Amino acid sequence: MNLNIGDPAPDFSSIDQNGNPVKLSDFRGKKVVLYFYPKDDTPGCTAQACSLRDNYTSLKAAGYEVLGVSVDDVKSHKKFAGKYDLPFTLVADTDQQIVEAYGVWKEKSMYGRTYMGTVRTTFLIDENGIITDIIGKIDTKNHAEQILK
Repeated sequence: MNLNIGDPAPDFSSIDQNGNPVKLSDFRGKKVVLYFYPKDDTPGCTAQACSLRDNYTSLKAAGYEVLGVSVDDVKSHKKFAGKYDLPFTLVADTDQQIVEAYGVWKEKSMYGRTYMGTVRTTFLIDENGIITDIIGKIDTKNHAEQILK
């Protein structure tokens, strides 16, 4: 499924790094940075998470809630969030329901082998649950600036 700017963001229900239930619809009335990343504690994903962490106050001031999604499990998310002191929610998508709904679970290739994985993508969602921007070319070290521009 290909989502476009102006489409309603697909709702989802899962659990966060602390085992708490999290639903996108719980954030109605707030703007959401919904970012999909391939794997906890890898160089690019860490740089991206730290950019969001370091600019979290500015993102909150702009009215954003930040939700990170990967197919890693709760235990992995908890360790990643703890190691880098991440102040935002990491959503476990172990059954790939969310990455599929957002169209970011795609065939990738590395070292000549192809596999299915998460394509690093960020969706900006408005207070009414509508996608206002889709950032596909992520600058991991300066990702917060890409969102705030």
